[in-house]
Amino acid sequence: MQKIVPHLWFDKEAKEATEFYVSVFPNSKINNVTTIHNTPSGDSDIVSFELSGQPFMAISAGPFFKFNEAISFMINCKDQAEIDYYWEKLSAVPEAEQCGWLKDKYGLSWQIVPEEMGELMSGPEEKRERVTQAFLKMKKFDIAKLKEAAEKE
Repeated sequence: MQKIVPHLWFDKEAKEATEFYVSVFPNSKINNVTTIHNTPSGDSDIVSFELSGQPFMAISAGPFFKFNEAISFMINCKDQAEIDYYWEKLSAVPEAEQCGWLKDKYGLSWQIVPEEMGELMSGPEEKRERVTQAFLKMKKFDIAKLKEAAEKE
């Protein structure tokens, strides 16, 4: 059993959202859906699921809490095609896009980043500054432009 499991609170969309997420991520599945009745917000679905092998839980428990940018999930992408894939599938709020961050149709924030970001941000301060200045201008990360900024002298 996974020691730490993220648990997501939805108004009424836990089952719908998990079905969507499972369709986006490979190696994903819904393990169980349980409906409990007579809660303060009516019937509540509790969903256990996995995204790329990472266990999650979700609940439909009413409009009491909303997602915000203080919590996000990072997706490490092997190449630009993978960044483009997740960006296309998940981004639903264009005005929330910045520096590799996006918000999906359920209000959840995601960071879509190249696997090599750590390497791009390592080394001399001047290199880190160039890469930082490059990505501050981006919504979706462009790996070629980040590498170009890292390699400038």
